[in-house]
Amino acid sequence: MHFWAPEIDPAHPMDCTQAEHYVIKHLGRGMFLAVQGEDQHLSDVATAAEAHRFHTHEAAIRAAEELNRLGEGPVDVVKVE
Repeated sequence: MHFWAPEIDPAHPMDCTQAEHYVIKHLGRGMFLAVQGEDQHLSDVATAAEAHRFHTHEAAIRAAEELNRLGEGPVDVVKVE
C-alpha cells in the first residue's frame, strides 16, 4: 500500500499547493495515523501535528477508503486548521 506516497498528487508531488491539510484519524482508538520507519508502516500518534499530512482532500479520502476496505478502520479524514 503506497497511497501516502508524494506521487499521489502528480501535478505537484512535493509542493503544498493548497492551504488545507488533511490527516487520518482512527475513530476506534482516537489516534491519528503516521507513516514511519524505513518500511513506511502505519503507526498511531497522539496529535494531528505528528500525523501524516495529505495535501489534497481527494488523496486523504482515497487512503481512508482503502484502510476501511482492508479492515484497518474505522478511519476518517480530518481537516487540519
